[in-house]
Amino acid sequence: MQRELTLMAVHAHPDDEVLGTGGLLARSAAEGIRTVLVTCTNGEQGDDSGGVKPGEPGHNAAEVAERRLAELRESAALLGIDHVELLGHQDSGMEGWATNDHPEAFANIPLDVSSGRLAALMERYRPQVVVTYDEIGGYGHPDHIQAHRIAVDAAERTGIPDKLYYTAIPRSGIGRMLEFAREAGLDLGFEPPADFGTPDELISAVLDVSAHVDAKRKALEAHASQGENIFLLRLPEEVQFMVFSQEAFVRRFSRVETPEHEDDLFTGLR
Repeated sequence: MQRELTLMAVHAHPDDEVLGTGGLLARSAAEGIRTVLVTCTNGEQGDDSGGVKPGEPGHNAAEVAERRLAELRESAALLGIDHVELLGHQDSGMEGWATNDHPEAFANIPLDVSSGRLAALMERYRPQVVVTYDEIGGYGHPDHIQAHRIAVDAAERTGIPDKLYYTAIPRSGIGRMLEFAREAGLDLGFEPPADFGTPDELISAVLDVSAHVDAKRKALEAHASQGENIFLLRLPEEVQFMVFSQEAFVRRFSRVETPEHEDDLFTGLR
């Protein structure tokens, strides 16, 4: 008898689950695949009420964490996620922040400690497919890099996942989004470097998640306390659809026969 198909996504903070894997999670849930979200930190270094930044007067890390975890629960429900597992580590903050040096920050927890806890979750849920970040955490965030490290270590330690993937933003897609935004006269508030994103030739899988754009949009809206992510919702509707309707991944390994280019991360497992 074939075991239940299970997807596990390993993310660093509340809200990270939406942009790179929200469509995958919603699509998998709709297909009857059990979905497990592992969130490694409580997001204490996010914005407080009124956009108060960490380190500014009035920023309350405990209240931020409480608010962000409540938003996470709402987002998970909107995406149809079956199980949310919290590792509960302290948010390390962005690269270069003083909070990077806190001994309890996730990035400073010994690898075998966090990896061991994630390995135990893999033992419990037995996921065939695991997704996380690449070696640089997408853009260098210390917690994303640590999530990558523990996911790879736990997958290799347990030997449970049949397939491991990294989330990816195709470089060509970034260019198209910026072009549309400029044509619409929108200021995104940042200018990605020329090498931002994953070279298209490295992409292993591109998933059509267009049927779940609305769920993905609502899940992003659920993380309202973190306004930096909401800039995508200011884009014209047709640009939002373009951005949200596909998700891309780079395959780290597959223990089952897999084509070079996939449109389904469960190819070879159904």
